[in-house]
Amino acid sequence: MDARVNARFSDNARTVLEKRYLRKDDRGEIIESPEEMLWRVASSVAAAEGAYGEDPEEWAVRFYNMMARLEFMPNSPTLMNAGAPNGQLSACFVLPIGDSMDAIFGALSATALVHKSGGGTGFNFSEIRPAGDRVRSTSGVASGPISFMELFDHTTEVVKQGGTRRGANMGILEVSHPDIVEFVKLKSDGSKLTNFNISAGVSDAFMKAVAAGDRWDLMNPRTGETTSSINAAELWDLLTEGAWKTGDPGIIFLDRIEEGNAVPDFGRLRSTNPCGEQPLFPYESCNLGSINLIRTADRRGEIDMTLLESVVRASVRFLDDVIEINSYPLPEIESVTRGNRKIGLGIMGWADLLFSRGIRYGSKESLDLAEEVMGFIQSVGHDESGNLAEKRGPFPNWKGSVWERRGRLMRNATVTTIAPTGTISLIAECSGGIEPVFALAFRRKAFDNDTLVYVNGYLEEALARTGESSPAILERILSSGTMAGLDVSGSLKEVFVTAHDVPFQEHVEMQAAFQKYTDNAVSKTINMTNSATVEDVRQAYLLSYKLGCKGITIYRDRCRESQVLYHGVDREQTGADAAAAGTGKVKPRRRPSNLQGSTVKIRTNFGNLYLTLNHFGGQPFELFATLGKSGKDTQAHTEALGRLISLLLRSGVPVREIIEQLKGIGGSQPVFENDGVILSLPDAIAQGLERALGQTVEISKDDMCPSCGAQTIHAEGCLRCVSCDYSKCY
Repeated sequence: MDARVNARFSDNARTVLEKRYLRKDDRGEIIESPEEMLWRVASSVAAAEGAYGEDPEEWAVRFYNMMARLEFMPNSPTLMNAGAPNGQLSACFVLPIGDSMDAIFGALSATALVHKSGGGTGFNFSEIRPAGDRVRSTSGVASGPISFMELFDHTTEVVKQGGTRRGANMGILEVSHPDIVEFVKLKSDGSKLTNFNISAGVSDAFMKAVAAGDRWDLMNPRTGETTSSINAAELWDLLTEGAWKTGDPGIIFLDRIEEGNAVPDFGRLRSTNPCGEQPLFPYESCNLGSINLIRTADRRGEIDMTLLESVVRASVRFLDDVIEINSYPLPEIESVTRGNRKIGLGIMGWADLLFSRGIRYGSKESLDLAEEVMGFIQSVGHDESGNLAEKRGPFPNWKGSVWERRGRLMRNATVTTIAPTGTISLIAECSGGIEPVFALAFRRKAFDNDTLVYVNGYLEEALARTGESSPAILERILSSGTMAGLDVSGSLKEVFVTAHDVPFQEHVEMQAAFQKYTDNAVSKTINMTNSATVEDVRQAYLLSYKLGCKGITIYRDRCRESQVLYHGVDREQTGADAAAAGTGKVKPRRRPSNLQGSTVKIRTNFGNLYLTLNHFGGQPFELFATLGKSGKDTQAHTEALGRLISLLLRSGVPVREIIEQLKGIGGSQPVFENDGVILSLPDAIAQGLERALGQTVEISKDDMCPSCGAQTIHAEGCLRCVSCDYSKCY
């Protein structure tokens, strides 16, 4: 009798699986069901059990049932690649960057292989000599680490074109490097390093210098000599101002990370994976997985601790088995990964659990519960790793480790990590990681272009229970996404908070609560409202250091949008700016009787698109858009876009801003044209405008969903689209 249970995937989760996870044949046709995917993963991972005298079939069923009940999900590379030829199952990698051309381009080659296999990469660029330093072999001067970061960014962009998603990177530069000021300002205009998160590597000594207002020495990594000094507080101000403007750079507290180094004899931890939650050695990888807390609890949020313990033990075993069956991109990665056998077990569904219990996110009760739950998971996880070590042997680098000093055998150097859950939380139908929800109700694009309305199920139950449910209330919640300003009971408003209802201090406190009982680090975004100040960012950074966090990422709502709005434009020159500043109404300029322009042709899947851009006074003034051989509706939409663009141009909106809004919007029928890709009609119009102008507009893609073109949210140190389910992180 088959002991496998039926999978609990919702229709929406099955759609996500079909689009991104289920195996396909050479024609792109799906050749497995979600249940077959789970069995492929479970049976492949459980095959490792045979080497230790266990029954692989028995463990395959246990692993399958755990995933089918949505109690646990591994990182996406495992779901996608387990059981496939040359299956690479890890999400996180760190690669070394040395101070020579051979070392740098060797790392570049390794990066391409890792990204092709589905992994993300982290780097510390601090060993590269600063810009302007002497290069003895050529009698020239060095270009510095930032120029090489741009090279890695471009490589990531190229490699992703052949895969299913863009690779993710973390770039760290330590605050003692002479190029740190340029690094801090690197992403201030939103156009550079679009495939990188960047973080400043901060030491305890630097934090003391900031507090004291002391000078801070910048040292050439090639010579170890001091090249100059800067006021530490001024550099700290630059860090916080940069984060306020665009969310970058984040901060990695290097000494705090080193305090958690389980194998200090192996080296110093100086790098993390792309979202900052997994410190790793050079050439080290890590396998991640998350427990869905809400599936271990009843409807009142009471956790079945016996069930949770069982899931933790099986999850640790699953992740350890992944190390055995994994296919590694490079032999060096296999050697270091097997030497330390790091795994990262985390959680998801935290906001759901608080809703079900009637506890406000960020309250003392929620912080106490976070420590209780994560403390239990870590304790059980360590115990299970010890059990595996008794049967299978400890990790090879156990001698000299922290664990040996404690007299404790461990199969894995680290066990717990709070990682981004991204798409796997969508599959598991739960809130992501330890984040609060971003909206209590929202509209989402379905894959058939329908728009569906989603209302938080716990809120619906609470409204019904209190008798306050009504179409008017739900419509108000849908329009704002929050309970703020609604005429409902105070208890509902207290419990059902969203990310921007939670003060930044409570975001940081939640991260710190989970960090207390996490071996590695915690991936979380400290969300702030658009009105947050630079001082708020500064205080958030200081609080995270004070409370023991290993790093911090903040994101101020719409900061990149507001940064781009007036980029390179004289605000007094445009009608749009006048309206924004409240100085007057926008009044489009009248059209002269004669204008001159040029016409370009672009091929689309709807026929050839002809764009005529006319100028007046040397500036773009109007656009005519015509689509040949298309249906009436498509032509109408094209003409409407042309008219709206003309209205914007006549109102003084810079053409660059229009291109930035349209460029990169995805559609259902992309087409290759002139060695590039036309993603949709809006994208075609944007590219046509570029051709007519004879220039290319570089846009920030950080806040744009590459799947549907909608805005993304920042959570768990990553990007996620609430419109079509796309997630940048696994």
